[in-house]
Amino acid sequence: MEAVAAERTEPRVVLSARGLGKDFAGFTAVNDVDLDVEHARIHALIGPNGAGKTTVFNLLTKFLQPTRGQITLLGQDITQTKPDKVARMGLVRSFQISAVFPNLSVRENVKVALQRPAGLAVQFWLPLSSLDRLNARADALIEQLGLAQYRDHRAADLSYGRKRVLEIATTLALDPEVLLLDEPMAGMGQEDVRMVAEIIREVARTRAVLMVEHNLNVVADICDHVTVLQRGEIIARGDYATVSADPRVRTAYMGSEA
Repeated sequence: MEAVAAERTEPRVVLSARGLGKDFAGFTAVNDVDLDVEHARIHALIGPNGAGKTTVFNLLTKFLQPTRGQITLLGQDITQTKPDKVARMGLVRSFQISAVFPNLSVRENVKVALQRPAGLAVQFWLPLSSLDRLNARADALIEQLGLAQYRDHRAADLSYGRKRVLEIATTLALDPEVLLLDEPMAGMGQEDVRMVAEIIREVARTRAVLMVEHNLNVVADICDHVTVLQRGEIIARGDYATVSADPRVRTAYMGSEA
């Protein structure tokens, strides 16, 4: 009975990389990176500026083609797969710069994202009313992420933090198995940071989240696993307590072990 219970709680790896590397004209930006991202866990990728974090994101999502190594998503090798197909397979990312339509309402932004999974993305000849079937799903996402009172507001009129929440809503519209968030807290005040951190925690109940984040307080608070990069290579991994106590990590961030 105990063995059955242990089997049920065993984390399931949904995204992995082995020996991942990327060279640019003789410069090695990423070297021999191994990564396992688990379902219903929040995994942080951290490191000083220039450590290769965004390059790893671009490799995983296939915006860049690896020089070497293998990437697996949900048990399938995606090393040579194009980025649009990877997204349809369930690996969806956000970007450092907010990517919402400023003159559309919150609901309209979410409905735009819902068009592809609903099979409406290229059916431009249909009347606008054909999108009404997306209202219920859009409203459910908006409610889930705490944006209900802003449903009819223009995206341009939202606070910066709520724009980032709206961006998360548009990525969730694609129903991803793995959500990659690139610096979701960048430029936010403390109130917005707390709000977005709680939303990410809730989102991760049903999917894997891999995030690049510089706010180490957030990483310590919500992340289950942390991988630390320096000069394109992994120097530490584990929970936050483990990596924060590693002298190599302190040196990478502070310039000395002290």
